[in-house]
Amino acid sequence: MSQYVSRLGSTRTAARLRFPGGFSGASRKPRRIAMLSVHTSPLHQPGTGDAGGMNVYIVELAKRLAAINIEVEIFTRATTGSLAPAVELAPGVLVRHVDAGPYEGLAKEDLPAQLCAFTHGVMQAWAGQRPGYYDLVHSHYWLSGQVGWLAAQRWGVPLVHAMHTMAKVKNASLAEGDTPEPAARVIGETQIVNASDRLIANTAEEADELVRFYDADPAAVAVVHPGVNLDRFRPADGRAAARARLGLPQDALIPLFAGRIQPLKAPDVLLRAVAVLLDRDPSLRSRIVVPVVGGPSGSGLAKPEGLQKLAARLGIADVVRFCPPVGQDRLADWFRAASVLVMPSYSESFGLVAIEAQATGTPVVAAAVGGLPVAVRDEVSGFLIPGHEPEVYARALGRFADTPELVERMGAAAAAHAQSFGWDTAASATADVYTAALCDHRRRARAHHG
Repeated sequence: MSQYVSRLGSTRTAARLRFPGGFSGASRKPRRIAMLSVHTSPLHQPGTGDAGGMNVYIVELAKRLAAINIEVEIFTRATTGSLAPAVELAPGVLVRHVDAGPYEGLAKEDLPAQLCAFTHGVMQAWAGQRPGYYDLVHSHYWLSGQVGWLAAQRWGVPLVHAMHTMAKVKNASLAEGDTPEPAARVIGETQIVNASDRLIANTAEEADELVRFYDADPAAVAVVHPGVNLDRFRPADGRAAARARLGLPQDALIPLFAGRIQPLKAPDVLLRAVAVLLDRDPSLRSRIVVPVVGGPSGSGLAKPEGLQKLAARLGIADVVRFCPPVGQDRLADWFRAASVLVMPSYSESFGLVAIEAQATGTPVVAAAVGGLPVAVRDEVSGFLIPGHEPEVYARALGRFADTPELVERMGAAAAAHAQSFGWDTAASATADVYTAALCDHRRRARAHHG
């Protein structure tokens, strides 16, 4: 990983921080940044529609940046007329609602047509400020990157971009029946990679993918692990108390799925694995509960009842419990109550949910894709599964069923592992990336005017 500007989410690896071109961390960090999140608002409930890990990422990062004296203004598309044009999310964090298209009924796929209107709204907000109001633009996801590219150029400031997911990577590992990402997105992402002063990747693997698939300059890619809110996601009063609060049986095996219900996240793999498990050991039926916490999203919206129908077809509808998306505090209780979190995703840029669950003391069974091998310590805080065969997941779940003490042992290791993923570390590392981008940008400007 030495070819990347890298600051990892752990004090042990922080020493590896280095910046190309002789940059030293003494340069000025930005005072105020414009953060762009076109398609999903930081005020939305994660697990609904297109809201998920990226929402959590933006909210937590912005709050921690504000705590180290970097003001953040988050621009997002207005999806209701009832919210004020600007809402204070936390001290030093302002959410600006930009009118771009109708408030409701606009799918993410329709948003490229609204980027011009969104850019206009961002420019209007900037025009009302004094010159040099924003020091830097940080865009999230390719739609925001398209706006950020123009804004950064117009304002004469650096662009820092986080992909979160990449079309070429998703298309290389599509779930069966899932829709490939369109060519327009691939083109858009390629433009953003070329235009960005810095690209923030969640993991070294994502950094490699940026270079391999998009020909990114390795010196412009910084690895910063996302964090987890360790105050909210912690073991607290334990598994038994959480189960009592949620009305779950104390002695049950509870494999949990939490997230957006769409083929990419593969909740069907968990249901099929449970069917295999019950086929092998029918006695388990009386002591297993399978909660699915989340709402349909993306291509899953085409068949919102698909998972319920699958549970019925597999003959396990009696043990599966479908629950709508919940707030972060309630989600922490679901994690605490579970025996194990199951994440059979086909693609995950990081897998924040895996860290959140582990922080509460719950092990994870996850697909060995994307950032999940960083998020989960195989055979220590959970099990990483190559591929998506239900039988293999059933074997992993069977280990927790056969050896109940494995839940507590791996759960304790999971909680310890999650401690190195605090948001303070992630915010500090991100601020270092901003400072490096500013330094490079100023040096180039001086050379240009030289």
